[in-house]
Amino acid sequence: MPMNLVHDVDGLPRIILTEPTGSSAEVLLYGGQVVSWKNERREELLFMSSKANWKPPRAIRGGIPICFPQFGNLGSLEQHGFARNRTWSLDSDPSPLPPANNQSSVDLILKSTEEDLKIWPRCFELRLRVTLSAGRLTLIPRVRNTDNKTFSFMFTLCNYFSVSDISEVRVEGLETLDYFDNLNNRQRFTEQADAITFDGEFERVYLSTPIKIAIIDHEKKRTFELWKDGMPDAVVWNPWDKKAKALQDLGDEDYQSMLCVDSA
Repeated sequence: MPMNLVHDVDGLPRIILTEPTGSSAEVLLYGGQVVSWKNERREELLFMSSKANWKPPRAIRGGIPICFPQFGNLGSLEQHGFARNRTWSLDSDPSPLPPANNQSSVDLILKSTEEDLKIWPRCFELRLRVTLSAGRLTLIPRVRNTDNKTFSFMFTLCNYFSVSDISEVRVEGLETLDYFDNLNNRQRFTEQADAITFDGEFERVYLSTPIKIAIIDHEKKRTFELWKDGMPDAVVWNPWDKKAKALQDLGDEDYQSMLCVDSA
C-alpha cells in the first residue's frame, strides 16, 4: 500500500495524502483524525485551534475528530468516548472494501483493548477509510461487532470547517427540522429560519437531516457541501466569545474562524 507516512515534531505519525490536482490531506494515527485538508490552491479547509494540545492522551481540537462509542456526555464514558484518544493502526484488510493502493487513500483500524474493555465491555473493530480526490474528502467508517452479544453505540464525525468570519456564514438544508437545543436544557424545537446564521453561541442537534447540508461562506465565496449516508443527525456548534475563553484548548478569537457541522 503506497503512502507517505511521516513523523511530525511532536512525534505523532501522520499519513499525507495527495492527488493529481494538488490538494492534500493529513491523517494522524492518533485518534484516526484528519487534521488538515488543503485544496489545489493550498488553502486550508479545516479549522485547527491555535491552542490545540497535540500531546496524548489529550484530544486534539480541530480537523475531524471521531467520537465513538459515545457522543458528548450522553453516557458513562469520558466526553465523546475514547476512539479519539487511542492510537490506530494501518489496516491491511479493509474488507468488504478493496484494499487502497494509491497515494490518495488510507485505511485505519482501531480494535478494542483490555484497557478499553474495563470501561466499555464490548469487543469491536472500528475501521476508517479516508480518500482524497479533486475537491472532495471522503470518510467511510465501519463498526464491526466481534463480541458474542449485541451492543449499541454512538458515532459522530466532528467536522471543524475553516470559515472567514462566522457572522458571514449560513447553513442551508436544516430548515423546518426538529432539533434539541443544548443551550436550552435540550428542549426540542422546530427550526423556523430559512437558513441558519450566527450571532452568538450555538449548539443544536438536528434530527433526521437530509443527506446534503451546505455551509456557505459569503466572504470567501466558498460553499462546503457535506454529504452523509447512514448518519441521520447533524450537530451544529460554535462556542462564541465567552465559551471560547473558557475552553483551555481554544484561542480566545478562534470562534470567529470555525464552524462545526457534525455527522451523527
